[in-house]
Amino acid sequence: MRPPTHILVVNGIKVRQPVFVLAAPHSGSDLLARALKRSPGFHVTMGRASVTHVVYAFARRPSITRRGMGATRVLRDALAESWQIVPGACRECPAPCREAGGVTGEGPCVTSGSVARFGDASPDLIYSASVLLQAFPDARFVQLIRDGRDVAADMMADPAALSWFRPAMLSEETEFPNPFLGVNSGEHGERWKAMPTAGKCALRWRSAVRLSATLHRELPREQLLTLRYEDLAASPAEAAQGLSDFLGTRVSKVALYGRHAPQVGVWHTRLRGTDAELVGKVAREELTRLGYR
Repeated sequence: MRPPTHILVVNGIKVRQPVFVLAAPHSGSDLLARALKRSPGFHVTMGRASVTHVVYAFARRPSITRRGMGATRVLRDALAESWQIVPGACRECPAPCREAGGVTGEGPCVTSGSVARFGDASPDLIYSASVLLQAFPDARFVQLIRDGRDVAADMMADPAALSWFRPAMLSEETEFPNPFLGVNSGEHGERWKAMPTAGKCALRWRSAVRLSATLHRELPREQLLTLRYEDLAASPAEAAQGLSDFLGTRVSKVALYGRHAPQVGVWHTRLRGTDAELVGKVAREELTRLGYR
């Protein structure tokens, strides 16, 4: 049973049907965040410290999300803080959020009178999906799926993503199963520590798309839209139209592209033979299920 709806008010604006973008790392959530930030009436944040602190706490210790309404209130309050429209608000935003919003100063990037909808596209938000649904029962979720081999290739070139793969991540306090790392049991800890980076990247992608599949089964169609990264690259107009229809607002295909267009098939040139083989082995079941040959 879902908890009673809590009416959150930010800057005098009732938060109704907020939009959350869910994806594995390097799966295109920044592209959708850019498009939504530049759509009329939207105030979308991504990677604000108040939110990421909570998201990663939940990701590393999944049991926190099962402790009644406490987790719900914590995440809702973090988002409320992130969505505040005040002078200097954008000063605390990470570079991707500022670039997506076209911000060159301290902000805010929107005015209260122009905002009707809120959203967030912070990295790894997918691990807090169940809490978000409790906090906002009328929320809309957009999840992105990308070829796991391309994801692994991009993660291996990203120092921030690689920082999560330190052996210290698995300590005596680590909870299992741990979807964030893709480790199902403490018995697999030593194998995970010894696994090459490519395999750890594949585990993270595999775990994220399994969570995406669970959401696809559990959420009604009016609350969840699943898009493929490859479709954003091949047919941006159709992807933008599908997103517009789902959210009931206009999303421009032009806004889907930032400084760089989506890249498809990068793993062919950027994954070495042994790394490509390991990623394919770890992610084979999900790659096949999703139609990636």
